Amino acid sequence: MQGGAAAMPDYELLELVLFRAIPRQDVKPLARRLLDRFGDFNRVLSAPPARLAEVSGLGPAVLQELKIVEAAAQRLARSRVMHRPVLTSWDALLDYCHTAMAHGEIEQFRVLYLDRKNVLIADEEQARGTVDHVPVYPREIMRRALELSASALILVHNHPSGDPTPSQADIGMTNRIVAAAEVMGIAVHDHLIIGRSRELSFRSEGLL
Repeated sequence: MQGGAAAMPDYELLELVLFRAIPRQDVKPLARRLLDRFGDFNRVLSAPPARLAEVSGLGPAVLQELKIVEAAAQRLARSRVMHRPVLTSWDALLDYCHTAMAHGEIEQFRVLYLDRKNVLIADEEQARGTVDHVPVYPREIMRRALELSASALILVHNHPSGDPTPSQADIGMTNRIVAAAEVMGIAVHDHLIIGRSRELSFRSEGLL
C-alpha cells in the first residue's frame, strides 16, 4: 500500500492475487509455476482458461480470481479512451490495445469507431480467428459504421507470434477496407498491429 504496485516484482503481485483465492496456503510454488509457464504477470492473466487449468495446483477459485483481475485491467484501460478524442490520447489508446490484445493466443480484429470530432464512440471486436489468420469482412465494418454514424475508423489486430510486421494479407485486407470506407465518406486513420512488446502503425510505416 505504501510503495504502490510499481514497486512490486511480478511474482509478489501474483502471489497477492493467488492468496486472495487460496488463503492460508503457501502460494509461492504456484506463482513460480505460472510465471515459468507463461512468462510474466500480464501473460498469466491473459492466458486462456484451458491452458491455466493445466497448471498443477490451479483450481476454479484461482482461475476465477485471475480472470476477474484481467477483466478489471481491461475495463480500466478502456475507460481511459472511451468517449474521448483518441488522437489527443494516443498513448492511452496504445496502452488499452496492448492490455486487451497483446497476449492473445489467437488473432482478433477490433474496429474503433470515431465520430466527426474523433471521439471514440465504440470499440468492437469484429472477428476472431486462428493463431495466424482472422476473417475480416469490409461490408460488415461499413454496415456497423453507418449504424453508429461514425466518421472515421481505427483498425486494430494482434499477432500472436509477437512480431507486428504486417503480412501481404494484412496489407491487402487494409486496402479493401480503405476502399470501402472511401465510398462511404469514412476515413481510416490507422491500422495498428499489436505484438507482444511493441506495435506497428500502418500510417507511420507509410502503408496507409
